[in-house]
Amino acid sequence: MPVVATAGHVDHGKSSLVQALTGTDPDRLEEEKARGLTIDLGFAGLTLPSGRRLSFIDVPGHIRFIRNMLAGVGAVDGCVFVVSATEGWKPQSEEHLRILDLLGIERGVIALTKVDLVDDELRELAELDVTDHVEGTFLADAPIIGVSAVNRVGLASLSDALDRLIDDTPPPEAGSRLRVWVDRSFSPAGAGTVITGTTTGAGLAVGDDVDLVPGDLGARIRGLQSHHEQRERIGPGERAAINLVGVNHRDIGRGHAIVRRDEWHHTDRIDAELRVLDALGHRVSRRGAYAIYIGSAELSVRLRVLGPEAIAPGGTGLIRLHLDRPMPLIPGDRFVLREQGRDETVGGGQVLDVEPLVAAAKARPDRSVERLVAERGWVDIEHLERISGVRVEPDVGRWVVHPPELTAAVGALRLALDDAGAEGVDLASLDDRGRAMLELIEEAQVSGTRVVLGEPPDPFADLPWLADLDADPFQPPPPDDVDRAAVRELIRRGHVIEHEGVMFSAGAVRRAAATVRDELATAPEGLTMAQIRDALGTTRKFALPLIGILDRNGATRRREDLRIAGPRLERVIEGDTLR
Repeated sequence: MPVVATAGHVDHGKSSLVQALTGTDPDRLEEEKARGLTIDLGFAGLTLPSGRRLSFIDVPGHIRFIRNMLAGVGAVDGCVFVVSATEGWKPQSEEHLRILDLLGIERGVIALTKVDLVDDELRELAELDVTDHVEGTFLADAPIIGVSAVNRVGLASLSDALDRLIDDTPPPEAGSRLRVWVDRSFSPAGAGTVITGTTTGAGLAVGDDVDLVPGDLGARIRGLQSHHEQRERIGPGERAAINLVGVNHRDIGRGHAIVRRDEWHHTDRIDAELRVLDALGHRVSRRGAYAIYIGSAELSVRLRVLGPEAIAPGGTGLIRLHLDRPMPLIPGDRFVLREQGRDETVGGGQVLDVEPLVAAAKARPDRSVERLVAERGWVDIEHLERISGVRVEPDVGRWVVHPPELTAAVGALRLALDDAGAEGVDLASLDDRGRAMLELIEEAQVSGTRVVLGEPPDPFADLPWLADLDADPFQPPPPDDVDRAAVRELIRRGHVIEHEGVMFSAGAVRRAAATVRDELATAPEGLTMAQIRDALGTTRKFALPLIGILDRNGATRRREDLRIAGPRLERVIEGDTLR
């Protein structure tokens, strides 16, 4: 369900317009109703002419409540920008427009309110005034619709425009990681703790376990609502009221985020790109008391400009921000920066790095995964996804590795194996990275607890019993003095072939197959068991299991009392795997 925020100067009719459209008064506080002034965020839902649903976040327009306004526009799909036809463009109109632009809002509708109080000429002048002020902004091509919350003029046209706005709005980006910025927390009678927010990334369902950040607070979702409708599950991009078990509503509030454990990197230091407002009357430097607004959070920060000492009005530069508490952030998150001493909006931008490693004097951050990997050398793929938001395939094991570093590490391991010679390297002496790199060295062979280059020595090559089997191939001695585990391993490796408790060397089986082939050359109709026994120079005790092995491997076939050539006779002789 798309989410749209109102914006505009105080007393230009934002809340009245939302109430006229939706039937819901977004001003929920007694003080708001008594003063006729929106102080905090309000919420309402609207069914559009197409039948689709839309969520409204109504924000305060008064400059004293700019913090509340900022908390409401951090995760919206568009805006209804409200300007009164009776007053025209005002200072707070300008600030709200700049804030929306800094947050990357890309689409909106302009509502020219209170048109019932002006004549056609004044209405036309008001429209021209608005057009001039939004020129060059994301609202430059937005429709301007005259409306009145009193006589309902233009409301149908505004609803149609919102329908078209949703047509142009891409569906919410689905991801694997949940984040809900909390914009309200309360405790209805008998319901425990309820928070509201807009889901992003992934959906959530009743019964899910979640964490609340900052702090070490865990909770479980007992119930979900969206616009007063009970839901079992809510997808990304929807407004949600979330009933939580295991946490007191006094311990959480606006600026917290709901996440799932171990999915996010919680950071108190970020590198970012800052665009300073053109109209700012001074340069931005490290001097000043700053706060950033990101999601629904207001965070006090220390600022360091990366590179030059300051950023001029209208300029864009790189900054490092030290936050007053760790938060679950990701590159691409948008923010607004305000200077608290002057109580003014300075600019805004986007997060580039949530885990800066390079000293501020040398840092030149961007959003590339390649830079993150180059600075770290080796990065676990799970951690890389947490700090970049991007899932990539590992280069080796569970790591993404800077190419020069991987080349050097593989080369060093190969050299160590080469120096160790036939003795090899103890596998236990290699760490996880070293063991993973063995996959990249084709000649590396693991034999027991050792790693060698080339074909590893066969630990059973010098076993006396194997030599005895080959010495008397068709009357093999039993493994009386051989460890049973060694016998099983010899059979597994194909050195020894067993049938009905009698064991032959693989070479003996191939020699038997070759003998049968030679005998069949003079007796193509087939050979009796006695003929095969005599040709092999053995007894019936050994001839029977040996013929069983040949039959099993397709070297011979039984035809009544005779054995004829099987389909795999030549392949067995030439070295095909025996079973």
